[in-house]
Amino acid sequence: MILKGMKIGWALTGSSCNFEYVFPEIERLANKGADLYPIISYSVNSFDTRFGTAEEWKNKLRNITGKELITTIVDAEPVGPKLGLDILIVAPCTGNTLSKLANAVTDTPVTMACKAHLRNQKPLVLAIATNDGLGANGKNIGLLLNMKNIYFVPFGQDNSKGKPNSLVAKFEKIEPTLIEALTNKQIQPILD
Repeated sequence: MILKGMKIGWALTGSSCNFEYVFPEIERLANKGADLYPIISYSVNSFDTRFGTAEEWKNKLRNITGKELITTIVDAEPVGPKLGLDILIVAPCTGNTLSKLANAVTDTPVTMACKAHLRNQKPLVLAIATNDGLGANGKNIGLLLNMKNIYFVPFGQDNSKGKPNSLVAKFEKIEPTLIEALTNKQIQPILD
């Protein structure tokens, strides 16, 4: 019950094909007593996909966390100075969000929440889901692996034949990754 009562920010970005794997992890932490604060990207807020509508996913997130969603940059800015999260996770974290974090671009609610949270010297955990992790985004992963207070959920290739550059986190390893990150340790192995 290490995470019971912990203030955990959970940011979702637009890899909606992975929501079916991420939402059970959100529920698992909520059921263990974590105090969850939901943050969503603009795409999660508005895109209807073959994996579900934006409203369906937002309602599910509200029901699990019992909180209103942070959906704007203005609402995300106080995450650092006022909310005082113990830890923040971005799951799923798209290649687009990875590249923005690696290059200090703050133009979405999720990137603003990450920036605001990191200024408190608290852990940020990334659970990547990117089709170009072994391509154009490889350099961004490398940069972020070397940054203070940023930790990764173990990841690997999800379809080496059909999508040879694609990397996806092992979402079932979110909880142990969070526990390690709270003690300033990167869970190992990262490549799984």
